[in-house]
Amino acid sequence: MTRVICVGDSIRMGYEPTVVRELDGWAQVREMGNTQGGNTRNLLAHLEEWVIAPAPDIVHLNAGLHDLARDVGPGPETRVPLTEYRENLHAILTRLQRETDARLIFALTTPVDLARQQAYDYGINRINEDVVAFNRAASTLAGELGVALNDLYQVVVDHGVGEMLSVDGVHFSEEASAILGRVVAGAIRTVAASV
Repeated sequence: MTRVICVGDSIRMGYEPTVVRELDGWAQVREMGNTQGGNTRNLLAHLEEWVIAPAPDIVHLNAGLHDLARDVGPGPETRVPLTEYRENLHAILTRLQRETDARLIFALTTPVDLARQQAYDYGINRINEDVVAFNRAASTLAGELGVALNDLYQVVVDHGVGEMLSVDGVHFSEEASAILGRVVAGAIRTVAASV
């Protein structure tokens, strides 16, 4: 069976159960469960444990929401500056390319709604302009490194950002997470078929 790991933040935590169901009998998905990938600094620090040591055939990863978070409404700086985000992501992807035989898929960060976050009193803020900028950097880097892209941002736009996002303006309803999970499972099957 194809060995798959999905690693990433809470958006991954939402869609992973659907990925497991969709690929049941075709792939062995190593579930990360409630393991929070966090930002690219954290992902880089845990790369050996979470991804390299298990030796998967396919890795689907997302990182960005925690990097672009701002502490104050919205503050002047993202928690991880865009230049460092790109450097960290480059280190993650190139290390995986060197130290595993896995096919890599990078999922773009999903849209956010600042007004909903503020009404929900989320505590930190994310703005969609940052999502677009961080996704642009990730897309360029993935292209340079030959890493497959899964445009989850566009999936949410196509299904309606307002309908997909939950009241907190960042996460998704159970139904929306299932839509994302089916798209992720499809991307994994597509990459596997292209070998």
